[in-house]
Amino acid sequence: MLNANKPMKRGDEITRTYFDFLDLHLAEIVSGEATEMLTLNEIASALCVSHTHLTDTIQQTMGHHPCHFYDLKIVEQAKEMMLHTDRSIADIAKRLTYDPSNFSKFFRKFTGQTPGAFRKLHKK
Repeated sequence: MLNANKPMKRGDEITRTYFDFLDLHLAEIVSGEATEMLTLNEIASALCVSHTHLTDTIQQTMGHHPCHFYDLKIVEQAKEMMLHTDRSIADIAKRLTYDPSNFSKFFRKFTGQTPGAFRKLHKK
């Protein structure tokens, strides 16, 4: 928990900004405002830091490469869409800029389930 009276360290500031940026970018993808996922280089540039500095900072503050968290946020967004919309899984994959067959492999890597199995198990 961050202390409101204590100045934020630069690494923590970059980390928070990175995660806020990912949330905004994924919201733009889902809404259709953006049609392509940004690369880590593009994200770093938007945050006014180098790719290397962003990678090193996230690795140091969070213990994983920034792409790991980018992928997790994509999976979480996909889960949200599967559970709270009636969009087909193929449509969800396309909205998240994935080929449907590659998306299924990607989703399974992180969840241990195919998107269809996840939806069937969790959607009420």
